[in-house]
Amino acid sequence: MNQPLPDTTSAFLFGLLLLAPLAIAGLALVNTGLGRSRSAAQALLGSTVIFAAAIIWFAAIGSIFAGSTHSAVFTAAGKPWNWLGLSPWLLGGSHSASPIDQLRLLFQLLAAGMVGLIPWGAGSDRLRLSAGGLIGGIMAVAVFPLAAHWIWSGWLAQLGINFGLGAGFLDPGGAGAIHVLGGVSALAVIWITGPRKGKFPREGLATAMPAHNTIYVLFGCLVATVGWLALNETGSLLWLQSPAASPSLIGTALNTLLAASGAALATLTVTRYRFGKPDASLCANGWLAGLVTSSACAAVVSPLAALFTGVIAGIITPLLVEVLELAISIDDPTGAIAVHGASGLWGLFAAGLFAPQHGEFLAQMVGIAALLGFFLPLVYGIFAVANRLLPFHVDPDGERLGMDLHELGGAAYPEFVIHRDDSYR
Repeated sequence: MNQPLPDTTSAFLFGLLLLAPLAIAGLALVNTGLGRSRSAAQALLGSTVIFAAAIIWFAAIGSIFAGSTHSAVFTAAGKPWNWLGLSPWLLGGSHSASPIDQLRLLFQLLAAGMVGLIPWGAGSDRLRLSAGGLIGGIMAVAVFPLAAHWIWSGWLAQLGINFGLGAGFLDPGGAGAIHVLGGVSALAVIWITGPRKGKFPREGLATAMPAHNTIYVLFGCLVATVGWLALNETGSLLWLQSPAASPSLIGTALNTLLAASGAALATLTVTRYRFGKPDASLCANGWLAGLVTSSACAAVVSPLAALFTGVIAGIITPLLVEVLELAISIDDPTGAIAVHGASGLWGLFAAGLFAPQHGEFLAQMVGIAALLGFFLPLVYGIFAVANRLLPFHVDPDGERLGMDLHELGGAAYPEFVIHRDDSYR
């Protein structure tokens, strides 16, 4: 796993990682566009604040526990269990680390910044800016580093070496470490904050609160695609431990695009059948769901399998969004649970289903069980305590005015009348 990379390959991967922040920028645009117009500036500023907070906290503390060069290991049943990184704090010694370790650290830094944006989008229009920063810091310090270590260098990654389960748990692009983790944290945030005022009236169906700017949403998807290609490409070279599992660079990029394209067209077909016309925002969610799915499987499956996984993600996403809202009363403005959580789980499942190594499917199931069985209650417990110290949901007057006026003192679109006080219920 720690074999040195040629200088030309290291330079190539570094160049790719410089494009990876476009995935974060695209996701920020999507989150902003899917929310209400009177919270648009706060949504985009929140994405910036969360990214900044996550970068600082991960660099200072989180990188200690996510590192792969030094680890805490205990022995049970005659097998070593690598469960926690023990790197120097404040990135100590990183300047003298090998090129591959420096690239892995940069990859993790960007991933830590991205994971906090997922629950932020799920809490749109009612989550305080300070709460968003706190959530990003918690994820970067206490939750993401542990998941990242387990998945990319710890006991989950070593399931193949220690137990003969294929190449170990496969998640080169972060479907589990970023998106499933972000999806379960989004679910925790929604449970704790509750819905937006007026979303679920006592009588009747859920109130429609459509995206205020579909252009932001669609353009954000295109921007994010560039960053996703960079993350999937670099992840396949940095984290895959088995040479048999490593595809060509063209194969990973092709599978990423096939998964996203298949998902988008599948969602377009589903929404046209369900509503009579295609739904633009749901089609954007379908595209993102395909990208999320590809994060797990693009590097290890065939092009046909990648297209199939994308199509399934594109079918499931709009249906799951509808079920969560109408049947379970989950107020998720960005569809984070379906797009990131469910699609990430499907991608991990598909990687085990279609990967050529014997035993890979069982390794993926063990990883999925760890993500759901350990990290969901962990995140919910931490967020519940944090909510006691700093309430996540803004007060009713702030929600009525809009997050822009309440928290920033000015609107994102000051030249337009974006709501009337008497229209708020």
